[in-house]
Amino acid sequence: MDLSFILVQLVSGLTMATLLFLVASGLTLIFGVGNVFNFAHGSFYMLGAYFAFQAVATLQTNFWVALLIAALGAGLLGMCAEFLFLRRIYGRTEEGGFQILLTYSFILVIDDIVKIIWGTEYKSLLRPAGLRGSVELGSITLPTYNVMIIVIGLAVVLLAWLILSRTRPGRIARATALDREMLSAMGVNVPLTMTLVFGIATALGGFAGALAAPLRSVTPGAGIEVIIDSLIVVVIGGMGNFWGAWLGALILGEVMAFAVAIVPEWASVVSYVVMVLTLIFKPEGLFAPRQTRTV
Repeated sequence: MDLSFILVQLVSGLTMATLLFLVASGLTLIFGVGNVFNFAHGSFYMLGAYFAFQAVATLQTNFWVALLIAALGAGLLGMCAEFLFLRRIYGRTEEGGFQILLTYSFILVIDDIVKIIWGTEYKSLLRPAGLRGSVELGSITLPTYNVMIIVIGLAVVLLAWLILSRTRPGRIARATALDREMLSAMGVNVPLTMTLVFGIATALGGFAGALAAPLRSVTPGAGIEVIIDSLIVVVIGGMGNFWGAWLGALILGEVMAFAVAIVPEWASVVSYVVMVLTLIFKPEGLFAPRQTRTV
């Protein structure tokens, strides 16, 4: 393995890690703030890809406008799902089981709706103009679009950290994870906060789906694969921990990138091996203290 091979795989892993983080950060945000396990989060990723495809195909918008439409559409649908369904089961003693059953039913319903509207054929989305070439770094050739995905991911990480730690809405969201009753007594509209958090989280999923669409085929069932990888990311980093999701995505993305290149016949099981090792040696995740839930 020479230096150029290592650098190319590092960039490939960073690209994969960025997409995984955008999905997993939404998943961990929902769990960290609302203690809700959204098993259907990958379906909003899939919807984002389809929304972007439809915006480009029908509205003739450019890719960046389609990206915003995808995030907005997935976010609004996520808010509707929380307001109409999930809100009704908060506080029940059997809440966890209801959440899994309810969000799993979302997967089945959304997949069937996608098949009715867009069919079962694979769709494709072109890379945006200006990002279809490559960047030359000495003897290394890197796809321009992959580099842009990494830059966007780093920008989202920084923006999310600033919002969560430096703004009043971010502090309210973190406080919601600790004591909803106290916040409600102080006059904060906790149900609205939960709805907005759910919308932001699913918007991140839709954004990731649209961003990944030029790299992968847009197809029904795409959400299942990404939710499995995202769950592994969350397990590695720690349930409900934002920075844990970032670290977990980096670890999984790089491991999978090198596994595909070095041992392709074992690549499909490498991610599970990483998860199992994490559960054995640090079952609460790399960032989350034992029996503690944080954002």
